[in-house]
Amino acid sequence: MTAELVRGQNQALPWTRLEIGVEADRALALGAVLVGEAGHALGGAEGVALPGAPPPPGLAAPGPPARTHRLAVDLGALPSAATRLDLFLALPGGPGAPARFGALAAPRVLLLGPGGEKAAGFAVTGLAEETAVVAVELYRRNGAWKIRAVGQGYQGGVPALLTDRGIDPETARRLAAGAQAHPVAPLPAAPRPDPEPVPAGPATPSGGRVDYTHPGRRPTAPAGGHPYATPAPAAPAPPAAPAAPVAGDASGWSMEERLHNQVWGMFEDLARTVAAYRGAVEFAEDRRERELDAVLDDPRSRTGQGAADARAAASERYETLVARAQEALDRDLAQLAAESQVVEPALPPALAGWESPVWHAYRSPEQPPLSVRLGDLGLPEAPELRIPMLVRLPLERGLWIDAGRLSDGEGESRPAGLRALAAGSAALHATRLLAVHPPGGLTVHLLDPAGSGAAAFAGLRNAGLLAPAPAAGAAGVAEVLERLTRRVDLVQMAVRGGARDALPPGLDTAEQLLVVHDFPHGFDDRAVTRLRYLADEGPAVGVHLLLVADRDDAAGYGPLLDPLWRGLLRITPLPDRHLADPWVHHLWTFTPPCVPTGSAVLETVVGATARARRPGR
Repeated sequence: MTAELVRGQNQALPWTRLEIGVEADRALALGAVLVGEAGHALGGAEGVALPGAPPPPGLAAPGPPARTHRLAVDLGALPSAATRLDLFLALPGGPGAPARFGALAAPRVLLLGPGGEKAAGFAVTGLAEETAVVAVELYRRNGAWKIRAVGQGYQGGVPALLTDRGIDPETARRLAAGAQAHPVAPLPAAPRPDPEPVPAGPATPSGGRVDYTHPGRRPTAPAGGHPYATPAPAAPAPPAAPAAPVAGDASGWSMEERLHNQVWGMFEDLARTVAAYRGAVEFAEDRRERELDAVLDDPRSRTGQGAADARAAASERYETLVARAQEALDRDLAQLAAESQVVEPALPPALAGWESPVWHAYRSPEQPPLSVRLGDLGLPEAPELRIPMLVRLPLERGLWIDAGRLSDGEGESRPAGLRALAAGSAALHATRLLAVHPPGGLTVHLLDPAGSGAAAFAGLRNAGLLAPAPAAGAAGVAEVLERLTRRVDLVQMAVRGGARDALPPGLDTAEQLLVVHDFPHGFDDRAVTRLRYLADEGPAVGVHLLLVADRDDAAGYGPLLDPLWRGLLRITPLPDRHLADPWVHHLWTFTPPCVPTGSAVLETVVGATARARRPGR
């Protein structure tokens, strides 16, 4: 069965020899770039595979533009310095050829095994004015290769894509122009209506790394050109009333998946519309400064009424540009706020906030969810708009609740009572994970050698939702870590040997969550080594980590623990601005989940979860 990936999702590659396939309703050009540690094309132009040019080692030569492609990749033959392989699609030229991806049905990229079997697919959706798009990337992590669905578009075409990977603009244009030797004839196809237009935002210059145009807007398509040409700036479409938002209005096989993808789409929309606003304001400020500098540089116009008029004109132009940017931002935020108002009430328990009425009708699920909510994300330009922060399950990375310091914009601070808040936050995350897994689907182990988190976890302990408490102190830490390490080793050997039925009887086959409170209290060097092993190897075989720690407390271990901190997703028990999005790298304020004051929802959910897990139920 083919796994359908969504943007940002990754999957391990079980082969070193594979094929990447492309299926589209119109002919597209296919290319690839070998990328090194610094994020630049390996060897410059020699690391780029384009139609009609000798490919780098480990790659077959891409064919001319076509509706379907098959590109053979030998990961074992790639240069040792290559850490990533970006595979991109570009629009061909010729009469009748489309001028933007938004005029096409979404192309689909396939991961094919050595025998041609389809292992994964990715529909590259959400494109508008882009003329080139990085569809997927193959990347190496800890010695193993994975595939990630990317879908990052470029209005500037392949020249902008290659420039973004460290190739100088002139060479990038030359490489792209080489594909003109492979034009594609117009294909007979029935005209396909474009999406319904909605109000357009301010134009953005082509050639940038990211298209900041709101995906809900459709500017008029520019004229066509050669396969990798940079298009002319597009004229905005006539305004129209935005369509009423609908919950689940995204791609996916189930309502849960559609809602998950819709939330991620809102996250991306907010990131890009704020980036457009900030870029417009920065441009206005830069323009005003240049105009004022020009007045001061000319001694003849430095003083007098002429200078005053020039300064006033510069300020007026600045205010006009900022007002237009603010108007576009307000329009986008209103659209996103309206979408949030219909999406939030439709979210299932795994994705809903604790204030949602869906928890009052909670029933233990029969299947684990697609993803889970860790909190909310927001930007200062939209203080009232919160986007749910969702992560896929099972957790590919462990979680680290920072009980030490928060970034307050003016340095580092440690609010009073932060450790107790961190323990409560860990208990809340553990409660949600238990509640959204079917009975027997998740076993939670708590390591709290000093007992300082006893109050926070008392509700789960009293309800029988935690594994039996280990011995106190270092002995209990060693016992639990040894048991989980042995489980990881056994499952790894069974999976690699193809003998999954040979696991010893009595082995708990449920997903395991290890909650470590007040790390590194009670840990010696051996225990720390085992914890690192579980963090690295555990997620692949169903053992996950939730760490509550102050990094300063573990400073005595020095750089030994740096890989552990880097491998975990850091979240905080109080709002903190420290997470970056994958598109334009804004710093977002993370707000942890909390139960409404006076609400008994937590006791209700814990009680229902405990009853569903009783023997015989």
